[in-house]
Amino acid sequence: MVVPSPFVYWAQTPKVVSLKIDLRNAEDPDIEVVENKIKLAAQGVGAHGICKYEFSLDLYSQIKPDKDGEQNTTVKVYENRIEVLLQKEEQVWWPRLTAQPQKPAWLKINFDLWKTEDDLEGGSEEETRDVMKDYPGMYDQLHKEELGYRKEMTPAIPEDYKKVYLIIYNLFQFIGFTYVICVMCVRYAKLEYDSVADTYEHVGSAMKFLQLMMFLEVMHPIFGYTKGSPLVAFMQIGGRAFVLFAMIESEPRMQSKPVVFYLFAMWSLIEVVRYPFYIAQLYNKNFYILTWLRYSMWIPLYPLGILCEAIVILRNLPYFEETGRFTVSLPNEWNFAFHMPSFMRLYLLILAFPGMFFVMKHMHKLRTVKLKPKIIIKKCK
Repeated sequence: MVVPSPFVYWAQTPKVVSLKIDLRNAEDPDIEVVENKIKLAAQGVGAHGICKYEFSLDLYSQIKPDKDGEQNTTVKVYENRIEVLLQKEEQVWWPRLTAQPQKPAWLKINFDLWKTEDDLEGGSEEETRDVMKDYPGMYDQLHKEELGYRKEMTPAIPEDYKKVYLIIYNLFQFIGFTYVICVMCVRYAKLEYDSVADTYEHVGSAMKFLQLMMFLEVMHPIFGYTKGSPLVAFMQIGGRAFVLFAMIESEPRMQSKPVVFYLFAMWSLIEVVRYPFYIAQLYNKNFYILTWLRYSMWIPLYPLGILCEAIVILRNLPYFEETGRFTVSLPNEWNFAFHMPSFMRLYLLILAFPGMFFVMKHMHKLRTVKLKPKIIIKKCK
């Protein structure tokens, strides 16, 4: 029979390690502490109800043993917990609590007592502070990346492969969209407005390939590579694909229209900032100018891009009425009818009003969070 372990919450200072054992109504706990190991066995109420609980921890470094007349280990039994205070042999910060890099699932951080080396540089150890206010979001971050266990919680090689893959993907997309915008700019510098009509001929293939690659961004959150909603990503990327493949690629007369030039320019300008921003995030780097551009360029570019997409659909209406492309008429063996121009009008109505409002509201919320001024609290001496 497997004996369960209680939840153990730990914290440290350069001198001591504190353990809070989440066990209520503990009866005569048997605690053994020797050099770099601590064992506990007790009957009490824990996560598994009333039963016997045990745990054993090999500590990262040695602690002072109890000697004649010198008590270096303090154990206090309360009604709702057991607290153990261990004196370190050497007054240094431990990178983690356990000797092994693998962290037990029942070992947690005691946020009420949690400190770092930076916390003690300017004040005494006994100074009280609200960790949640000083470090917003630290609770979630430390639970996911607990100090000393960040690499060991998940296999190191797959994690490294994931990061390398995301860097290569974002770099590839950045180079691709940079190529598109550079070709458009060089041709415009040489031929001026005459280059606009041939935009799709020269960069259309590259844009189609890059757009197809973007569908990988729908899969990334599904596989846990990135955060976000796959449904939202699919709606955004699918909307672009509809305009590019169904509206432009399928109608040759639309490919020479000036609106294609402006649409490709809007898309490319957005992406040549977005992908470097993601690469910087993967390296945990925060460049303010890049962050500002990422969350500010959308203000003019998103409405202009949506306007260009709407113009493409609107200009295509008479072409699709004439050719009947993608329209399914009755009678047929499936007994199904679909009128593409009507679908385009409905899509245009949703795109131009609710769609743009949703996207602008979402980006405004992100901009408010990312670019909000930092509040610096100075401590009075």
